[in-house]
Amino acid sequence: MNIPAELRYSSDHEWVRVEGTTATIGITEYAQDALGDVVFVEMPDAGSAVASGDSFGEVESTKSVSDIYAPVTGAVAVINDALESQPELLNSDPYGAGWICRIEISNPSELDGLMDAEAYRILTEG
Repeated sequence: MNIPAELRYSSDHEWVRVEGTTATIGITEYAQDALGDVVFVEMPDAGSAVASGDSFGEVESTKSVSDIYAPVTGAVAVINDALESQPELLNSDPYGAGWICRIEISNPSELDGLMDAEAYRILTEG
């Protein structure tokens, strides 16, 4: 399983790529594999406030519907519009074109509570 070393991970299987004060958020390869074929993604509205640990969207697959949880607190700056017409990007490129949104981080210390790649590997293999 691909677990990029440069990302941070939540126990809810979201990944975070931090660039300055912006966090790009997506679901991990592990999560998309467990979901199966993604058919719809409900994303937060740009400009909406999100709190760490709160559900801010859903991923619907052929198997189930799962919440997407905010790994950090902040304001949604941008959503990935491509997912509206191509939700399968979450399956085919979860760490690239399948990103979900970008959040302007309001509490950078929350990043310390996320896992590094090794800790996430242990979680998913355990």
